[in-house]
Amino acid sequence: MKILTTILNPRNGLRLALLAAVLCSMGTVLLHAAPAQNVTLTVVNNSTREIRSLYLSPADNDNWGVDLLNDSSISAGATRTLSITWDQSTVKVVGEDQDGCFLSATMNATSNIQWTITNDTQPNCGY
Repeated sequence: MKILTTILNPRNGLRLALLAAVLCSMGTVLLHAAPAQNVTLTVVNNSTREIRSLYLSPADNDNWGVDLLNDSSISAGATRTLSITWDQSTVKVVGEDQDGCFLSATMNATSNIQWTITNDTQPNCGY
């Protein structure tokens, strides 16, 4: 009975309203956060470029992670499959070629992602 009296006390009304607002906000954030999932990323290099670095980034920014190729490369005509963990609905995949130019594609981060690079894939060489 004491708890009910405390809750119904007019001085505690503002505290309860603030607590309810905070809890609702936290619930909304938790509901919209995607759980990390294991994703298979396959890069098919059907171009004449050698891909020397491969990065992932959220689709809406250029905050790249570490190089996924770990000092290896994807030769022209080769395919590389990597297992990654990703926690967003989309992913930007960025490759750097032997000339220091960047190629990128943004795609849905389903359980299997395939990015095919061709000679028509436009590089960003900074000029």
